[in-house]
Amino acid sequence: MNRIDLEGRVAVVTGGAQGIGRAVVERLLDSGAAVALWDRDAALVEETRQALAALGRVAAVAVDVTDYAAVEVAVGQTESDLGEIAILVNNAGIAGATVPLIDYPLEEWRRVLAIDLDGVFHCCRAVVPGMQRRGYGRIVNVASIAGKEGNPNACAYSAAKAGVIALTKSLGKELAGADIAVNCVTPAAARTRIFDQMAQHHIDYMLSKIPRGRFLEVGEAAALIAWLASAENSFTTGGVFDLSGGRATY
Repeated sequence: MNRIDLEGRVAVVTGGAQGIGRAVVERLLDSGAAVALWDRDAALVEETRQALAALGRVAAVAVDVTDYAAVEVAVGQTESDLGEIAILVNNAGIAGATVPLIDYPLEEWRRVLAIDLDGVFHCCRAVVPGMQRRGYGRIVNVASIAGKEGNPNACAYSAAKAGVIALTKSLGKELAGADIAVNCVTPAAARTRIFDQMAQHHIDYMLSKIPRGRFLEVGEAAALIAWLASAENSFTTGGVFDLSGGRATY
């Protein structure tokens, strides 16, 4: 494993208690960063913090990213515990229902958009001013291949992740004059607890579309995200990086 230099950096990873988020936290800690795990599951995020404490400086912050006031509080708590935030990885998300649009529950649509898209906006809005004052920052948003191609029976998730891609491009252009890079990754499915939210036929559909013939490994996502979060990524911003196993190459 290549070691990326993140010494002295403070990172936030939303949804950091499990799945891709936890893998990213481990990779950032291995690279020398201090990391705050933001997750709405207070018990799980503290359990994860304890499990990873031997790897470096790690803090647990229970926060619901759909609540902007709570996100602002989380920023203050993180900077009090670890220092000024230089890296933000927006990973928190849910799959939502997998049913045709005409049957899609209205409240479920709102819930998926609130977590998967509004949450990214809230975290960026709360963290970016500090990055601007300091003249440095790295933001990596976890979108999805569904945001590029649209998965059938997943209208809310597909729309939210397409929104994350567009938000990334917009903010990347806004901040391009500073040393603040904003990029996103578009993973195919990884076998994490998010599968618990999906029907088996939807899981089978996703696998059938991946030329590699397997699901993404969380460590593979963490490797790319860690580089995008580093000072080495000094030119690319507003970019969309494929993690789809060949399903989409644009």
